[in-house]
Amino acid sequence: MSFNVLGSGSYVPPKIVTNEELSRQMDTSDEWIASRTGIRQRHICTTETASDLAIEAAKRALESANTDPKELDLILCATVSGEVICPSLTCLVQAGIGATCPAMDINAACSAFLYMLATANGFFCAGMEKILVVGTEQMSRVLDWTDRSTAVLFGDGAGALVLGKGENFLGYYLHAQGDKDILYIPTQNYNSPWCQRENEKPAVSMKGQGTFRYAVNAMVRDIRQLLEEKGIREEELDWVIPHQANRRIIDAAARRFPNIPNERFYCNIDRYGNTSSASIPMALDELARSGQLKRGDLVALAAFGGGLSDGAVLLRW
Repeated sequence: MSFNVLGSGSYVPPKIVTNEELSRQMDTSDEWIASRTGIRQRHICTTETASDLAIEAAKRALESANTDPKELDLILCATVSGEVICPSLTCLVQAGIGATCPAMDINAACSAFLYMLATANGFFCAGMEKILVVGTEQMSRVLDWTDRSTAVLFGDGAGALVLGKGENFLGYYLHAQGDKDILYIPTQNYNSPWCQRENEKPAVSMKGQGTFRYAVNAMVRDIRQLLEEKGIREEELDWVIPHQANRRIIDAAARRFPNIPNERFYCNIDRYGNTSSASIPMALDELARSGQLKRGDLVALAAFGGGLSDGAVLLRW
């Protein structure tokens, strides 16, 4: 027993910030950003929070799945940019959609959505029947907007799936390699009067070359390991949906799969930037609603992020 995807939803805040707009407040340009990342614009919260985005994406997924919130047995949410530490973001989503089931957060940075799918699979094996999984990020609140090496990369958004009992979750491979040097987001200021640690600026810091190497190698290794384990050939995949971190990373990984046409690697980073744990469910929803993702398609999902963490999932749509 595993699960089927019953419905999908996504939401981004209406405010769009283009590369041109960023170039008016920092030393950068549309050409500099686009040539290095593939990003042309991103959606940024103004009054919205990560939980607001999650609630809207969840409502759309429930509508797509023709599911009442009270039918849910569990809600799982992923974020590194929630607006509060407590209550958990998932509890805010539960209240926002009118559900009554248990709810908990999962933090594995950009890989968290795949960790959630694997976790959900375990709960289905334990007898649950419907689970909502949500990736939501307000990355704009954890960026140093004077640092062009990181601020230009990220955007805000949320994506959600409603899952039901079935047989279409075909397998997963998860990996972690503890390392805070390559990608790091400190917590808020220390409040204890006895703490002797210096306060750190709570903003993303990232080593670009280290992230690039790790991301490409991890994505290629994870997909290959999963395909080999399941006895599936590369060319059998209808879609590869990678975490949308950088167009160069996606292209470099795609070149290592000569039997998968490049157009099967889905990329929407030009319009949304890197939305961390939300990027894969947002891409799934966009593909599904456009009619490009069809029932029965074989899909590989791959992600990598802070932790360091990475993984791949194989499912039948």
